[in-house]
Amino acid sequence: MTIDKSWTQIRKRSNSVVFWQGLQSFLQMAKPHVNDRGFIRCPCNRCINNAQHQLEVLETHIHRFGFMSDYNEWIYHGENVNAASSSNVPQPNSGVHDRDEMFEVLEDIISNDAEVDQLGSQSSNVQYDDLFTALNSELYPGVSSFSSLNFLVKLMHLKVMNKWTNKSFDELLKLLKLAFPKIDLVESHYEAKRLMTKMGLGYQSIHVCKNDCALFWNENSMSETCPVCSKSRWKMQEGRRTGKNVPHKVLRYFPLAPRLKRLFATSKTAKLMRWHQAGKSTDDNVMRHPVDGRAWKDFDRKHPEFADDVRNVRLGLAADGFNPFNNMSISYSMWPVVLTTYNLPPWLCMKPEYLMLSLLIPGPQSPGKDMDVFLRPLIEELKELWENGIDTRDAGNDRKVFKMRAALLWTVNDFPARSSLSGWSGQGYKACPTCNEDTPSMRVIGKTAYFGHRRFLPSTHRWRSNLDFDGRTERKRPPRRFSSVDIMDQLRRVKTSIPGKHPNYGGVKRKRGDDELNWRKKSIFYELPYWAEIELKHNLDVMHIEKNICDSLLGTLMGDPHKSKDTDNARRDLQHLGIRSELHLYEDGNKLMKPAAEYTFSEANRRKFCRFVRSVKFPDGFAGNLSKNVAHNDSRIVGLKSHDCHVIMQRLLPVGCRSLVNKTISSTIIELCTFFNQLCARTVNVTDMVKAQDQLVIILCKLERIFPPAFFDIMIHLVLHLPEEAILGGPVYMRWMYPFERYLKRLKDYVRNAAKPEGSISEGYVVDEALTFCSRYFDDIETRFNRPDRNDDGIHRTSRLFVFESQCKPMGKQSQVYVEKNVRDRAEFYILNNSPEIETYLKVHAPEVTHELLSLASKSNIFVSSYPACIVNGVRFVTHARDVRLKTQNSGVSVPGTENEIFYGQLQQILEFSYLNDFSVVLFKCKWFRCDSRRMVTENNITSINITSESYKDDQFILASQAQQVFYVEDPSRGPNWRVVQHVNHRSIWDITEDGMSDIDLLQDNSSSNFTLFVDLGNLPQINLQRNDGDVIPIVQPFTTVSQHVNETASFLNDDDEDEDDVSEEDDETVEESADEETDEGNDDVDTEEDDDDRSYHTSDSD
Repeated sequence: MTIDKSWTQIRKRSNSVVFWQGLQSFLQMAKPHVNDRGFIRCPCNRCINNAQHQLEVLETHIHRFGFMSDYNEWIYHGENVNAASSSNVPQPNSGVHDRDEMFEVLEDIISNDAEVDQLGSQSSNVQYDDLFTALNSELYPGVSSFSSLNFLVKLMHLKVMNKWTNKSFDELLKLLKLAFPKIDLVESHYEAKRLMTKMGLGYQSIHVCKNDCALFWNENSMSETCPVCSKSRWKMQEGRRTGKNVPHKVLRYFPLAPRLKRLFATSKTAKLMRWHQAGKSTDDNVMRHPVDGRAWKDFDRKHPEFADDVRNVRLGLAADGFNPFNNMSISYSMWPVVLTTYNLPPWLCMKPEYLMLSLLIPGPQSPGKDMDVFLRPLIEELKELWENGIDTRDAGNDRKVFKMRAALLWTVNDFPARSSLSGWSGQGYKACPTCNEDTPSMRVIGKTAYFGHRRFLPSTHRWRSNLDFDGRTERKRPPRRFSSVDIMDQLRRVKTSIPGKHPNYGGVKRKRGDDELNWRKKSIFYELPYWAEIELKHNLDVMHIEKNICDSLLGTLMGDPHKSKDTDNARRDLQHLGIRSELHLYEDGNKLMKPAAEYTFSEANRRKFCRFVRSVKFPDGFAGNLSKNVAHNDSRIVGLKSHDCHVIMQRLLPVGCRSLVNKTISSTIIELCTFFNQLCARTVNVTDMVKAQDQLVIILCKLERIFPPAFFDIMIHLVLHLPEEAILGGPVYMRWMYPFERYLKRLKDYVRNAAKPEGSISEGYVVDEALTFCSRYFDDIETRFNRPDRNDDGIHRTSRLFVFESQCKPMGKQSQVYVEKNVRDRAEFYILNNSPEIETYLKVHAPEVTHELLSLASKSNIFVSSYPACIVNGVRFVTHARDVRLKTQNSGVSVPGTENEIFYGQLQQILEFSYLNDFSVVLFKCKWFRCDSRRMVTENNITSINITSESYKDDQFILASQAQQVFYVEDPSRGPNWRVVQHVNHRSIWDITEDGMSDIDLLQDNSSSNFTLFVDLGNLPQINLQRNDGDVIPIVQPFTTVSQHVNETASFLNDDDEDEDDVSEEDDETVEESADEETDEGNDDVDTEEDDDDRSYHTSDSD
């Protein structure tokens, strides 16, 4: 039967019935020959049978670009299939073009961007024309190893990975043009970026009123003036508009739906979007991902139609302000809004490659209470994704179309930003968003103290009647539980405020009424249909809470004049309350004296603690070098970043304070630090959090008995609610600000034009987003997805004998050493004794003889290779002799025993024993410490060991693969020969396999159950808080007698009518913004990527 092909020559295709009928016949003939994914070669003039698409795309391409003229026998589409090998049939371009990664990249981009939404019309794919031209062009005549597009994308990827400047990239292009005159390459970085942008997803520029009143968007898109304050949309000069319309502010909005669709566009990520279903814990008591939390389960129960499709997306939102300039003296606050996808596995969802920039709110002022104005485009899209969804092709399910929906689970912010997003003010007597109007608080001199946690105790508890806490008996009941109905009732009483900062409109000061409590507004998030019923709406950020508590504790213990909470006014508060008379200020002649408190270090102890911190050496990649933060005279610890505080709280403070303050005080601090260890574990036990919630009440009450009321800022109080949030949301490392703060550093690196920082970030992000998507397909160059870890051993040898799998990546100079016969015999005996495969031989005497078994039986070479360092299973080990010369400590080892005991030691030698047939075994020769009850003591989760007593001198060897890393810090409380053992949980090693089916922990300290939080009530009320060394501190200030000052402040302190709540919205906002700026300036939490490599702990990639 002859096939009519004349229709392929018709040029005027748009109105040709013959062309349309011929095309439909062609598609019907080709339909039985699509592959298992529904794809077939496209014979249009652009793809020329190189690219594969689905039939709908073929129809669009052939209609738009025409049918290739030299494709006469349709061998790929059903005609004469058996003649596919005929030599006279035109074949697709030879060489790598058949396997060019960029074909697959563009196929996935076009199929997902155009097909599903029926955008495959004649004008839909215009943006890809230049890409296909570059894809079908050879890089250089006669060179088929790269297409022009492939080479350019990989070159741009190298630029981004290695942080080349734009100028250096331009110079490289010029050099390539000079060396290879016929090369088909762009002329400049500008042209390259413009081409890459066509593979990106772009963004929308939305003009904003200069006073933040409204967006010129949707119904206001054509307005010339603000609908609220009537100010002009454009910048004016001397009352006149400039020659070119220049808006006052521009909000950059990065649409969410196409970015979510791209996660399903490639099979490389589509299957990962289902991980939360297959990887959730089978034990209801164990949480290792938000899917295991109560909030996720409650959401599924209330919205079963959403939960039925595991591909529906769960999102988290983070917003924070940062200064895009390296010069911190410039006041500028830009606010990115970033989204993360919780469908992904825990080791991926907080990676920067999977974070999505959604909004870029312009500076130089922070949005404050007007945050809702800027969130409007995102909220509208989230409502659309919830109510109607969007058609999406799932590359993990034969590219079938499904209706993708999305829901926002919660937000993650520091406390001031939380106020802007939630609408609940973080200032005043009712600052706690959980306790709401029942927040325990009191007025002290110059501030509000969140004091009075005895109300959380049982009504019959003896501490409720004790007067030593605040001079009063506590009769209040615990704060009420406010349901979503209660919250909505409160919000209905909140008056609607005018947005913006115009002094005659939104900037007008307005006092909140008593019935409005601390609500400043009803948040825009309540427009989401499901938001009111969500149990955990806004997460308390553990990163900032832990840092602030560490600063308060450390500043008070060290007597830091800038950070200590033991101020002169704090002592006057005690005098007014009539408690702790031993700490009251007193007059000595013409001087006002302050007695030294037990909760502060003496001068000698302060130096001891500084020397202790200076002496600590951490394993490679564990934390920064804290010795740099100790003042040269050992008097202060300064410049601590958030992760430094994280390490000090959980590792050093419990050890260092034990011998330097009263035991009751030190044990209370250790209990608080132990709780943070539990909370920050990768695997959280629900039972542990339930117990911790009760025990934290006791801990806070003990702190109230020790420290003055001024010590208790809102951060101390918020600790009480962290266990409940952990039960609701799951592990903390997926709900804190560490990954988002580090992501801000990446955005900051995009700034190339300081005059236009928002534009630089937007353009850089879109290009980087496109390159990141392309790099998923590259295997021949290093990308963010295949680059080795810092401590990658690169050893993946499989063997039938377990001992031959004990391999390592050696580091340093190799040396051949002669091992004495008795030592080698012990080593070989250990190797044989750890070969379970030879048990068959010992029982039957007739196993199958293999090369491996023969090699093992033939003894090792008398010369052994020795190395000073190596990497095993992603962990770096260094011999002790070399370790003492380094700033890090990687020689500590531990190994579990057969009866659940743990042996600790130091690595002395790394020895590789060689056998026949090129087999080898790596052994660690270690010095093992005695672990009996006299030489190893465990108290308050702190294990101390005496390092002078050695054990197992005749049994020093272990397989390299058996070693687990520990490090040792000095124990000031027990003497110079004692060390505290610290176990290491490496951030790149997870206790979950990639299929999500393993419940076995690979390393210690992965679970909250590894820490026992035991609270000792002791004889707390009888504690004397004056230090017995007789030290006093003279107060240098204009002299005022104690009695005069008490009389002057009595009326102020007695003001319990909570008038502080009646602050204006503008004043409230100013306080929060200044607090946020102070935190950002004083604590540079935006770590560099190098910091991310060296300072992370307990995180998915970052802390």
